[in-house]
Amino acid sequence: MNDILWKRLGETIMVGMIGGFVFAYGSLPLPWIIGPMIAILLWQGLTNRNMYCPGSLKNGSLLTLGVFFGLYFTVNTLKTVGPYFLPYVLMTAALIFVSVFNSSIVTKWIEIDKITSAFGTIPGGLTEMVIASESLKANSSLVAIFQTVRLLTVLFLVPFIIFHAFSGEYAAIQTSVMETSYSGSGWAYLWYLVPGVIGYHLRNAVPAGILILPLVVTAVLNISPAPLASLPPLLLTGAQLIAGICLGKSISFQDLKSGGKYCFVYFALTLVLIFVSFGLGTILAMSTPLSLPTAILSVAPGGLLEMVLTAAAVGGDPAVVSALQLVRFFLIVVFVPPVLKWYFRKRNMTSAA
Repeated sequence: MNDILWKRLGETIMVGMIGGFVFAYGSLPLPWIIGPMIAILLWQGLTNRNMYCPGSLKNGSLLTLGVFFGLYFTVNTLKTVGPYFLPYVLMTAALIFVSVFNSSIVTKWIEIDKITSAFGTIPGGLTEMVIASESLKANSSLVAIFQTVRLLTVLFLVPFIIFHAFSGEYAAIQTSVMETSYSGSGWAYLWYLVPGVIGYHLRNAVPAGILILPLVVTAVLNISPAPLASLPPLLLTGAQLIAGICLGKSISFQDLKSGGKYCFVYFALTLVLIFVSFGLGTILAMSTPLSLPTAILSVAPGGLLEMVLTAAAVGGDPAVVSALQLVRFFLIVVFVPPVLKWYFRKRNMTSAA
């Protein structure tokens, strides 16, 4: 990098760190994710400066977070999640149905077609929903905007609500991989080359592969007899900082403004979806031994990264949340787009006839 890029990177990291310190000082949820994100978003919007964070740094942070999440997994985790698989799939299907139904209802009062509306509200990957919507000739730019509104709403509200509702009650039982001791000498760190190499080289093979593949590979290593060494907590903080910076950098005021008044409509739809997910999570907690924060965060329509970190902060089970959120993610990414494409094509053919 030349001197200009180094200065821009330094400015970007400094702004992100300020946001992180402010959120940490205020004891706000996920300070090293949300704090840098908001700081970068505001700094870019108010100064018209273009922040800089190279893709290699972003990939490194997500890969590191995937490794940390994978360290939560044990044999007991698999035994715990197994009995809840079918009920969780049914709840995920119910959440998707509510999302599509509500998005269809609002099109009666706003000038948005049903296909665009549906893909704009489903709690799946932003990129995947945009690509799927293009194949059905939906307004992909509006899908991206509405998905951004959904992601921001969930990112700000769910950790905040869960943190303040459960942090006191469950603080005594909080556990973290950062507090777990792993046997092994300095050579044990070489094991982390396995998830690192696989995650990086196959990052485009699956959606969100740079995060998911290191998580899965590390989980397998952690369950195996491999003597994994402990990782410093500062590394986790740094990875969150970079991830938060990259999130803030990818969002602009212009993107949010371009949705106009419809952003408020899809903000309201997201609130309904969050309310429904909390209800489904409560049912899951009542019908299983899962704790309430673990169950709610497993069903919540948020990102894997934010939900797992929130679970760790309030004493939930991050491994269970990771596993169930991964199940939801794959169900939505793999099955929902083709099902919606089939449904809307069939609907259009029926209307034409």
